[in-house]
Amino acid sequence: MIRTDVLDRLPVRGALPALVSALDGHGTAVLCAPPGTGKTTLVPLVLAGLVGAPGPVRRVLVAEPRRIAARAAARRMAWLLGEEAGGRVGFTVRGERRVGPGTVVEVVTTGVLLQRLQRDQELSGVDVVVLDECHERHLDADTAAAFLLDVRAALRPELRLVAASATTDAEGWARLLGDAPVVAAEGVSHPVETVWAPPERPVRPPHGTRVDPVLLEHVAGVVRRALRERAGDVLCFLPGVGEIARVAGLLGGTAALGAEVLQVHGRAPAAVQEAVLAGGSGTRRVVLATAVAESSLTVPGVRVVVDSGLAREPRTDHARGLSALTTVRASRAAGRQRAGRAGREAPGTVYRCWAEADEARLPAFPAPEILVADLAAFALQAACWGDRDASGLALLDPPPAGALAAARAVLTATGAVDADGRPTARGHRMARLGVHPRLARALLDGAAEVGARRTAEIVALLSEEPPREYGDDLAAAWRAARRGGDAYSARWRAEARRLESALRGVSEGTSGDALTDDAAAGLVAALAFPERVARARGEGAFLMVSGTGAVLGDGSRLRSAPWLAVAVADRPVASASARVRLGAVIDEDTARATAGALFAEAEEVCWSAERGDVVARRVARLGAVELSSRPLASPDRGLLRAALVEGLRAEGPGLLRWTPEATGLRERLAFLHRELGAPWPDVSDEALLADPEAWLGPELDAARRRADLERVDARAALERLLPWAGGEAARLAELAPERIEVPSGSRIRVDYGSGRPVLAVKLQELFGLERTPTVAGGRVPVLVHLLSPAGRPAAVTADLASFWRDGYRAVRAELRGRYPRHPWPEDPSTAEPTRRANARRR
Repeated sequence: MIRTDVLDRLPVRGALPALVSALDGHGTAVLCAPPGTGKTTLVPLVLAGLVGAPGPVRRVLVAEPRRIAARAAARRMAWLLGEEAGGRVGFTVRGERRVGPGTVVEVVTTGVLLQRLQRDQELSGVDVVVLDECHERHLDADTAAAFLLDVRAALRPELRLVAASATTDAEGWARLLGDAPVVAAEGVSHPVETVWAPPERPVRPPHGTRVDPVLLEHVAGVVRRALRERAGDVLCFLPGVGEIARVAGLLGGTAALGAEVLQVHGRAPAAVQEAVLAGGSGTRRVVLATAVAESSLTVPGVRVVVDSGLAREPRTDHARGLSALTTVRASRAAGRQRAGRAGREAPGTVYRCWAEADEARLPAFPAPEILVADLAAFALQAACWGDRDASGLALLDPPPAGALAAARAVLTATGAVDADGRPTARGHRMARLGVHPRLARALLDGAAEVGARRTAEIVALLSEEPPREYGDDLAAAWRAARRGGDAYSARWRAEARRLESALRGVSEGTSGDALTDDAAAGLVAALAFPERVARARGEGAFLMVSGTGAVLGDGSRLRSAPWLAVAVADRPVASASARVRLGAVIDEDTARATAGALFAEAEEVCWSAERGDVVARRVARLGAVELSSRPLASPDRGLLRAALVEGLRAEGPGLLRWTPEATGLRERLAFLHRELGAPWPDVSDEALLADPEAWLGPELDAARRRADLERVDARAALERLLPWAGGEAARLAELAPERIEVPSGSRIRVDYGSGRPVLAVKLQELFGLERTPTVAGGRVPVLVHLLSPAGRPAAVTADLASFWRDGYRAVRAELRGRYPRHPWPEDPSTAEPTRRANARRR
């Protein structure tokens, strides 16, 4: 019996005439309706002709982003019709299908919808498709919308399409659907009071999947506070299953809390999910939920929301090939959705576990999955659809070019597409398996080695990561799932059966049963993630063939493994190494067989910073992992020369032999380049190392190791840089003389090393010299350091005439008593220069 009284109270009823009119006239529409208005339950029933005004019965397909929401929506609609799911309303999710010959409304996940579109592009027998919860911007939903628009444009213009959401970019979706009409439904919203409840203690920001325990203790405390201060059931939003379990443990049992604690997430048993959605039985309830309860599910009886302010989003490190969920601050849009759950049935309260001042710093909307996720599955779907680079798909956000290129590389490596990006027969089969292309490859290739049943069981473990209590050993987790009686093991068995069924027709090897569980798990994991094959390097640390380090947790039984197939890993913020969440022991033969595409054997001649010398060897590598090496007796001359240049650049010109003559020549050339410019060469470290061939060519040809470079005379090498071609080199001694002859007859060395040429000479040797000596063709006066008879500094001048006139008297007065045996004439400009004392002169 149809529950007409309930249907009549649903607020979306008022928008139905406009929605039907929009579909009749345009074929597409955008429906904006707040949670709880009936958009997910009443709208499909009306469009199908099962309730409301009499009309033709149409087949309606409703696509939900999550399995739990798809099952709940179908059961709710069936209840409204007075039936059980599987009659006129049914559902299909991965591993579970409840439909019958009379099913008119079918609720599916967006992943199931994509599979159907690939098998039947016309979507035969379906009259209307409702894409629910579009605002969440899941990648499968965006892809399904693009495919359906192609279907309408090319094959079935009569197919009707509704994009439905609680809060969405209505204008963007309307443009995408061909300027579709936007129909808005007003919800019955009660006022919701906001209570800001930031932690009193400092909380470390989340990184990876880690959430500071201090915050979880605070959330549990806020839940207790909400139970004391407010009436009604409490809905608490947390980022993931682990945090839900942690907070449930902190809250304690029903007796201690005075309320029943329930956990709602995608992994929760169906019975628990149904109990939560059915409403309370008199005892107050605390429902701990992930984001699935933001808009996909309605939880009756909730008057209070406690919001942790966190959410989980996918992130992909394309450079390292690591994909994982990461904990982020929930967006302001998500916060509004969560708060609205408290005002569904009556005035309510939301406790926000952050400071009001932090609200403005939160992102406005969650990041679209297409911008942050691994795109391998998307790229395969697009290729099988006929759009190799996804350029022709109608998408709200185009896929990032780098992420799409990385996805195509994965598809090529797994044999899903050819060199031109066209899907192979194998690729089409992989797309129909309903798992990530990496896992599809492991399923198809592993069956031939391990057998269909065992491979399907291992891939089922990899497709939905097992609970943390199963441990990080894939083989041990496999055994735990086999004997387990929990909700995860039940889902795992169903998925394993589905995958085994999908493998019918794949030839199986005869040796699969001979492999141990450990060997089988390792082989399948390595087939799925060949670039994550890793070799031990001590203390629980490994090096993956991709070049990324990996570490195991303390106490892991995998720490002694010589080789590891890393199945699940994430990289904490600011960490160079990935943290292994799930892996399996393998041997070197398995590593070579599965990651063989990365095997290379080549001559390596390079400069070793560790040895400080040239290393020449023949090396066998599996990606970044070195398998073996042996010395090279006759390395390639070009490689040897390049290695020497590398060493010279690493250690600088000081690697050569710098005699005082070589250093002096370099200083003179630097001076001329600075003062006169071209054609005098730049001999700075940067210039010399930029083109070592220009001055070290013959030496580099002859050298084989560091010692050979250390014997090179740098002066002879530098002389090659002199401007010989124009004849300017002959003027070196004139423009930058090594020595200058002073009046005493001494030839004094000029020091060019301090930036300005310096002539350090005893004062008595310059008697009679009126003008300061110059260099650079008379352009630059030398800086004269006048020395006492003992060779100690007495004065500095760049103008001798001025010094004789003004400064000499003070120096003479100070030094003549100290050095009485040396001449100190009244007029030095006319005195005879000398290198000797008075007695020796006589």
